[in-house]
Amino acid sequence: MNILFMRLAGVIKYLGSLVLVPLLLLPISAHTAERPGLVMSKSGIEQIRAQLGDVPLFDASLAKVKAEVDAEIELGIHTPVPKDFSGGYTHQRHKRNWFVMQKAGALFQILQDDRYAVYIRDMLFQYEAMYKGLPLHPQTRSYARGKLFWQCLNDSNWLLYVSLAYDAIYDWLSEQERQQLEQNLFRPFADFISIENPQFFNRVHNHSTWGNAAVGMIGLVMNDDELIQRALYGIEDDGLDVGAKDNDGGFIKVEGQKAGFLANLYEPFSPEGYYTEGPYYQRYAMYPFLVFAQALNNVKPELQIFKYKDGVLLNAVSALLNLSDADGEFFPINDAQKGMSYHTSATVSAVNIAYFNGGRNPQLLSIAEQQGEVLLDDAGFAVAQAIRDGKAQPFQKESVVFSDGPDGQQGGLAILRSGAEDLTLVFKYSAQGLSHGHYDKLSFSLYEKGEEVLQDYGLVRFVNIGQKGGGNYLKENSSWAKQTVAHNTLTVNETSHFEGRYEIGSQHHSELFFADVSRTDVQVVSAREKNAYPGTLMARTMALITSEYFEKPFLLDVFKVNSKTRNQYDVPFYYFGQVLQSNLELETPGSLTPLGKKNGYQHLFLEGKASAASGNTRFSWMDNSAFYSLTSVTDAADELLMTRLGANDPEFNLRRDPGVMLRRKKTADTTFVTVIEPHGRYSPVSELAVNSNSNIAELSLVHDDERYTAVTIEDVQGHKQLFIVSNSEASANQAHTLKTNGKVYKWKGPYFFGELEAD
Repeated sequence: MNILFMRLAGVIKYLGSLVLVPLLLLPISAHTAERPGLVMSKSGIEQIRAQLGDVPLFDASLAKVKAEVDAEIELGIHTPVPKDFSGGYTHQRHKRNWFVMQKAGALFQILQDDRYAVYIRDMLFQYEAMYKGLPLHPQTRSYARGKLFWQCLNDSNWLLYVSLAYDAIYDWLSEQERQQLEQNLFRPFADFISIENPQFFNRVHNHSTWGNAAVGMIGLVMNDDELIQRALYGIEDDGLDVGAKDNDGGFIKVEGQKAGFLANLYEPFSPEGYYTEGPYYQRYAMYPFLVFAQALNNVKPELQIFKYKDGVLLNAVSALLNLSDADGEFFPINDAQKGMSYHTSATVSAVNIAYFNGGRNPQLLSIAEQQGEVLLDDAGFAVAQAIRDGKAQPFQKESVVFSDGPDGQQGGLAILRSGAEDLTLVFKYSAQGLSHGHYDKLSFSLYEKGEEVLQDYGLVRFVNIGQKGGGNYLKENSSWAKQTVAHNTLTVNETSHFEGRYEIGSQHHSELFFADVSRTDVQVVSAREKNAYPGTLMARTMALITSEYFEKPFLLDVFKVNSKTRNQYDVPFYYFGQVLQSNLELETPGSLTPLGKKNGYQHLFLEGKASAASGNTRFSWMDNSAFYSLTSVTDAADELLMTRLGANDPEFNLRRDPGVMLRRKKTADTTFVTVIEPHGRYSPVSELAVNSNSNIAELSLVHDDERYTAVTIEDVQGHKQLFIVSNSEASANQAHTLKTNGKVYKWKGPYFFGELEAD
């Protein structure tokens, strides 16, 4: 029996379900396909050549790439001795080289111009001459140092892209040239990033996905089944110690962990395609996932890779697009740089390949139109043809509830959208998110038409900007961005969830209590966390409400805490813009001091402080010519703190972002009730402010016990609305009865929302 077939059987046993992978039972034969064959085919290239000049988006993409590559050829080939971190010259030059070689390969196949093949060949032989004696990269920061780059991750990037270039010119090269490149460059390169660096290659992480795909891609071109097997299933005896960690504190190997491309495809994705590290790294990993899948589909179709785990790769593309705001920017969950969007080249590839292999979904074409470019291969040509033929339909982003974990049983992430993304809630109750995860259970961020209203900070890193730590993660990423107080969620006793320790946090996840996005007037999600603080249960229910009595949708936040001990509770809200007013008498200090000493508090300046109001504390601000108000149920024992990021930050690595924090001391069981209300507009041209005041007259907590929590919202016109959430029963079919405000309310399901009946 074929060795790969035997290994497939082992993977099926590991996954524990024949339902997930029934189509992987076919033996894998050595491939004898024509080249190129990874993402381009002979028939596809012939079709492209025959229609050049007749497919506008493809023609424009081709012209853009040709101009770029021609300019690089004019500059000549540069392969400097590696020495720099990200952002430095040698790093950027070698990175530029991999992109240009891949693009030159596509141009060679489409235009049949030998200049591009010569350019690739000559550059590859420069690398071949360099690689034989190349030591480890001189920068020692990474847990897995590369040779061309400071980390094996970037070496894997290089090999994956260069595999496409090599595939494009394979038949053009002589047999002697191929043998020299494979023996002296490609095979040693693949061995280095795999068997010589198992701590990088043999784990479940986006780094390893790149390594697996790179080794597999070059194995497919070279017809090397040993490399393909290694890529798909990992290294069987890797010599790693269980519990070893990388530089970020994430575990390199845990008990029972499997490795290889299939494990990386199975473990981090939920059935709906949510990637546990978050959309920023999902976007990054989608390129190797989908390009290698496309190559496997072409060269080894018996694997039926796009049907693996019920088509999770194709689900992942739709999930990724849904994980973006109205401007197409990905929500910054866990480690994430803000501004990354689906216009990035990795998502262009994802959209093209998903359309080509996923039933030709016409909604993907509208995203491709926005991206304004396509791949120069079979998938990109199919997309461009369909757009030319008028098949594009708008991509419909709706409210969605994603599960987390390989079986969808590790919490999740909810995105509630009102109307055309007039207001969008991102509510996180997920698993830890591997080493890129943050300690922020039950956190949220809020958007109005793509603009942040309440933010998640993201990461502390200036990607590829050498002046800031070589473009790498900065120490404040751990001391601030990962800490709980950096997020819009509850911090107990100034200590982060799970003590800020990965080995604890990675063992736990929050639980979805219920979610309902079926109504147009109210959408609700409720989740619970019982492990972040031993002996403390946190339950947060968030409702996105559209009311005829309010100009815009608003957010109701009900955060219930039950604890065995009396604690200090802090709930921050990180806003942008200019403070307008508060109903409190704020005291501002003569000099700024940090709010605390550790767990992120050391980075917050205390700019103002006040005793909260009995009844409601109110705070309003203006940003992007729009007005926002926070109304919270408080009493005189509560405090409101005005904070500003930037303390203990001598290198100014942190943004100077403001926040407002509700603090409740010496309390065991309590409930925070808050409304975040967008309203009105301001025109700097007409200098006219419209509806600049909150529409809420009174927010009240009218009932709160172990079974039910009830809140009333009264607007300035006297209309009263009632929201009730069940604290003990989440079934949609359960009947409920509650007497409050002198009236009896009956309903079915875990919550009620409607008019408060008059006395």
